[in-house]
Amino acid sequence: MRVDIEFTSGGVVLRGWLYRPDNAPRSAPLVVMTHGFAGVKEWVAPFADVLSNAGLACLVYDHPGFGTSDGQPRHEVDPGAQIEGYRDAITFAQTLEGIDSDRIGVWGTSFSGGHVLVVAATDRRVRAVVSQVPTTNGWANFRSLVPTTMLPIVHEAIAADRMARACGKPHQTLKAASEVPTDFVAMPGTEAYQWLMANGPQVPSWRNEVTVSSIDKFQSYTPEAFIRRVSPTPLLMVIAEQDTLAPTDIALQSYAEALEPKRLVLVPGPHFAVYEEQFERTSGAARDFFLETLA
Repeated sequence: MRVDIEFTSGGVVLRGWLYRPDNAPRSAPLVVMTHGFAGVKEWVAPFADVLSNAGLACLVYDHPGFGTSDGQPRHEVDPGAQIEGYRDAITFAQTLEGIDSDRIGVWGTSFSGGHVLVVAATDRRVRAVVSQVPTTNGWANFRSLVPTTMLPIVHEAIAADRMARACGKPHQTLKAASEVPTDFVAMPGTEAYQWLMANGPQVPSWRNEVTVSSIDKFQSYTPEAFIRRVSPTPLLMVIAEQDTLAPTDIALQSYAEALEPKRLVLVPGPHFAVYEEQFERTSGAARDFFLETLA
């Protein structure tokens, strides 16, 4: 059973869905879930279906400025606001009838896979965390995507956007992904473009764009500073073996730095394989982990 919900975070109304499992006990555990960079909650729904079918309640929502949630500027990827969204979603979940406020987990994927590490490290209400194909080091990830020759162009664009906003102009935007290799985009490469075009246009609220200031925030994002602080909260990291968008080697280094208890699931394929050909394995791993740790 899925119902519409809304709650407030940072003065902004965030909207999503509450999944209540059939034949749930009087007080069910719950997992807070949201999307990654330039995404929408509809891309998270298949994972929530798997978890709720196993008896876990799920709270799925759009980040501020994305999907059906309020928030200006639109399509601003703001890690700080998104992390606070997770924490406010936990608080909202604890007010719901039929939810066990002491058995709450968090799940994040791609960019939000980094967020949940920060949330679990700083909020001890979190009983378990699943971080899927995560951005675990903003600067290292940024440098893996931006060639050295492009850095001056990127920084000039960031500076120009700041000046424009200081003069009262709206946030400048760029495409999230493009089929043209030379385009200045947030997520370079044909893999990202093809997946977004295959899964984005059918969601009315989705747009192939983010603000330029999102890129500025990306390069200064530091989830790696929190990885050792997740312990003693149980951690599952799901990493794709050929990931170039959230590079495999960076994620594995972060996993190595994490303290016990922790668990690693490696799946074949690139970044988006976790949503496609590896979906059964990745969703099943998250389901089994939450059933064990939120029991």
